[in-house]
Amino acid sequence: MKTIIEPFRIKSVEPLHHTTRDEREAFLAEAGYNLFSIDARNILIDLLTDSGTSAMSVEQWAAMMRGDESYAGSESFYRMKAAVQDLMGFRHVIPTHQGRAAERILFSVLCRPGMVVPNNTHFDTTRANVEYTGARAVDLPVSEAEDTQAPFPFKGNMDVGALERLIDAEGAERIPAIMLTVTSNSSGGQPVSLANIGAVHDVARRRGIPLYLDACRFAENAYLIQQREPGYASFTAKQIAQKMFSLANGCTFSAKKDAFANIGGFLCTNDDRLAEQEKNLLILTEGYPTYGGLAGRDLEAIAVGLQEVLDQDYLEYRIASTGYLGRHISEHGVPIVQPPGGHAIYIDAGRMLPHIPRHHFPGQALAVELYRHAGIRSVEIGSLMFGEKARHELLRLAIPRRVYTQSHMDYVVEAILEINERREAIRGFEIVREPRFLRHFTAVLRPL
Repeated sequence: MKTIIEPFRIKSVEPLHHTTRDEREAFLAEAGYNLFSIDARNILIDLLTDSGTSAMSVEQWAAMMRGDESYAGSESFYRMKAAVQDLMGFRHVIPTHQGRAAERILFSVLCRPGMVVPNNTHFDTTRANVEYTGARAVDLPVSEAEDTQAPFPFKGNMDVGALERLIDAEGAERIPAIMLTVTSNSSGGQPVSLANIGAVHDVARRRGIPLYLDACRFAENAYLIQQREPGYASFTAKQIAQKMFSLANGCTFSAKKDAFANIGGFLCTNDDRLAEQEKNLLILTEGYPTYGGLAGRDLEAIAVGLQEVLDQDYLEYRIASTGYLGRHISEHGVPIVQPPGGHAIYIDAGRMLPHIPRHHFPGQALAVELYRHAGIRSVEIGSLMFGEKARHELLRLAIPRRVYTQSHMDYVVEAILEINERREAIRGFEIVREPRFLRHFTAVLRPL
C-alpha cells in the first residue's frame, strides 16, 4: 500500500475553538503581534512548537499511575534511568524539569567568561544559556546549509574544518565543550549524519574537548540517517541512536520532544567529577537528584516514551506526515527548506516575501498573516529570534507528535497557498519593546 496511515487510533478528543477574522485581528493587536502572547483557546491549529505538545499513549498514561512520588530514591527515577542507559549508555543521568534546565546546569558548570562553545547551530535557549555565563556561542554549519533550496541530505552537519580552525584560533583550553544539535532546529530541522558525528568526535578526542549532543530529536535524526545515509538501511533506529550516543561524552535532552512527555528532561555525562558538580547545582535549583523538579509520574512517562519513539512504524509515519505538508506547499511555489526534516516544515519567508527587509522581520510578518487568515499559530526563526546572528528568515511549522490528522494538514496547506497568492500585500513589523535575552518570547511589535 502507498498510503501511510497514522499508526494509532484516537481514544479521546479535545474540541477546537473557531474564531472569526475580526476576533483574530483584535487578539493580535492585544498581544502586540506576538503569537506567544495569544491565549491557546483562541488558536485553531497550534504549530508553534512540538515541545511538550505531544499526545501521550495509553501505555504512558498507565505507567503514570504507578508514579512513585518519594522525595529521595524514587522507583520511578530508577525506571527512567534504566531506559536512558539502555538507549544512551551514559553513566550519570540527572533529571531536570525540561531541556533548558539541563543546558543551564551544564553551561553554568563548564563555562566562564571568554570561553567559546561551538555547535552546528545553537537554538535559542542553548545560545542564551551559553551567553548568560559570559561565554560565546559559535555556529559552524556546513556550507550546504546556506542554500535553503539545495537537496543536500544532511544540512545539520558541522563544518569540521571550521571547527579545527576555531580550536587553533581560540585554544582548546578555552573550549569547554563541543555541541552537536540533532536534528538541527535552527537549520530547518535538518539531520546530522553519523559520519559527521564521528568526524566531530575524532576532533574532540584528539584535542581533549568533551563532545555533547543536544539530543531532543535524536529518534528523528536516527531515522533520517537510516533513510538517507549509505550503509545504515538495515540498522534499526535504536541501533543508530546507540551509535550516535556512543560517540559523545554526554548529552542534554528535552523529553518534551522525542519522548512524547508534556514536561521533563535530563542531563547525562560520563564524567564523575562533573556529575557531582551538576548534581549539587541541581539540588540548589531543581530538586533532589532522583526527581530533579519532576513528579514521579512524569519520570514514568519519559521511560515509556523513550521506547515508543523508536518504533519503526511511528517514525515512518512521523517523517512522511511532515513531508506531506512540505511537498504540497512547495509543489505550488512556496519556498521551504529542502529536503524536509523531521519535526517541522520551515518556509523561507525571506525568499517568499522579498519586499520585506530583514529588519522588518519577514518571518514574523508571515506568522501573523497565517494566524490572521486561518487561526494557525507558528513561529518565526529568523532576525526576531536571533538578531544579527540569523542566517535565514524562516517560518517554522512545528508538528506536535500524534496530535493532528491529515485533514488538519490539508487545512494548513490550503491556508498557506491562499496567503501565497497575495503575498505582495503582506507588510513587515518593527519592535516597540523587547527584553535583553530571548526577545522573541515577549517582544511587543507594531505593523508598518
